[in-house]
Amino acid sequence: MKTLYINGRVFTGTLPLQDSFAVENGRFAEPENAQQVVDLHGAFVCPGFIDSHMHVLNYGSAMEQCDLSVATGSAAQLQQALRKHMSHLPEDAWVLGRGWNQDYFVPDTGMPTRRELDAVTTERPVCIVRCCGHCLVVNSRAMEMLGIDENTASPEGGSIDRDENGKLTGVFRDTAMTLVQGRLPVPQTQDLKRMMKTAMRALNRVGVTSCHSDDFCAFDGVPWQQVMQAYRELEEAGEMTVRVYEQSQLTTPDELRDFLKQGYKTGVGSEWFKIGPLKMLGDGSLGARTAYLSQHYADAPDEKGLAIFTQEQFDEMLSIAHEGGMQSAVHAIGDGILDRVLSAYERAFAKAPPRDHRSGIVHVQLTRPDQWQKMKELNLHMYVQNIFIDYDTRIVHQRAGEELAASSYAFHTFKKLGMHVSNGTDCPVEKPDPMRGVQCAVTRQPLDGSLPPYRADERMTVEEALVSYTAEGAYASFEENFKGRIQPGMAADFVILSGNPFETAPEQLCALHAISTYVNGKPVYQEEEENA
Repeated sequence: MKTLYINGRVFTGTLPLQDSFAVENGRFAEPENAQQVVDLHGAFVCPGFIDSHMHVLNYGSAMEQCDLSVATGSAAQLQQALRKHMSHLPEDAWVLGRGWNQDYFVPDTGMPTRRELDAVTTERPVCIVRCCGHCLVVNSRAMEMLGIDENTASPEGGSIDRDENGKLTGVFRDTAMTLVQGRLPVPQTQDLKRMMKTAMRALNRVGVTSCHSDDFCAFDGVPWQQVMQAYRELEEAGEMTVRVYEQSQLTTPDELRDFLKQGYKTGVGSEWFKIGPLKMLGDGSLGARTAYLSQHYADAPDEKGLAIFTQEQFDEMLSIAHEGGMQSAVHAIGDGILDRVLSAYERAFAKAPPRDHRSGIVHVQLTRPDQWQKMKELNLHMYVQNIFIDYDTRIVHQRAGEELAASSYAFHTFKKLGMHVSNGTDCPVEKPDPMRGVQCAVTRQPLDGSLPPYRADERMTVEEALVSYTAEGAYASFEENFKGRIQPGMAADFVILSGNPFETAPEQLCALHAISTYVNGKPVYQEEEENA
């Protein structure tokens, strides 16, 4: 049956706004001969949001843990939240939490250590992951159970913090986190499916209908084959409500070659779950000072951050992927690691015939003008997270120094240079609500407006911000002719918002929320039903 939606304010993907659209058999259609008419009463409609970099499984897992993003005002508040969460757990369960950020602690007590967690409990293991996902802290009981002590060495690409006396503080960064997370209880396939469904429902509530998700390394001890099987079972049961483009994190040449040998590469799959790019983790985060810089941190003269892979490793992995017909997407926050990634891309592309690769950089935060030109020459895709402006504006000058800060987070410059720029949240690093990122893209300020715009010349228009969250995400997955716009023949994925972004004050954009979300023309979220 064809349904005609009328009296709306419809952003099809370009301006001007339209007043109607039609849906038939899960696709947008021409408006003639509709059997059903729905009056939108002036509501704003846009294509379903596409988050071009996040972590579905990590998000679902985090939703079952203690949410420390709302308890990060002080170390005492963090401790109180953990005690409350612990009181509802079985006595033999790990106490897990995620989302804290020590930069928000008042008073400023610095990075939490095992001392603060021991004050919560010395009888049960505790593990809390920082909001960025590149640092965790455990208590003394956890280290005792894991057999970690002063003789434990830091692995390549990671670090175990020690105090001035050489004693472990309980803080583990980047690859060192596997010493802890690799020993946590391993979820089974039914657990993975539960987490996926929980995350997808939450995404639908904020208008997200598609995402590019990095799931293969969500849990140590869970192979990528099991993750794919969980998605397949959900699809076969008709329980997928978000289209997933898998950013396939494979960490060794042998693993990548085996993946390709089994017939998996970019584009393999269905409209619900599809293999996307090889995903590589280049460095850490700015907040944890593990992003790898070309120079030392301005506020830590002895530190440059952590490089997860060497130049030779990047060269080999990206060449294998490119020659095997696979797109690549590399996490690069520091300008130092970006130098390595760009060199590796240049070598990989030179070794194989030119093609529409759509490979790119995830985050691409700290950059220099010479790198902009190289990225343009290589025709790389930019997977940005405008929502990072909310927090990073507070630290970028302090961490990176004035010169590097003056050319960083150049998200609109990338677009002006002709590069494709898609948007996302890196959820659960940030909440998955796209309108928070849209506001930061337009204002270049923290959401609370507490600081002046950071590099105001990098502002996006509302139209550009919405396109970065819709059509550009579809382009990044080679699906620009399938979704991302409201146009006859394309997938009927759309969201009805509580207000019109084009008529909303920039500093109020994040207050807009999804009223209804549709995938293939079917409602997957209705605010009135959820609140009934």
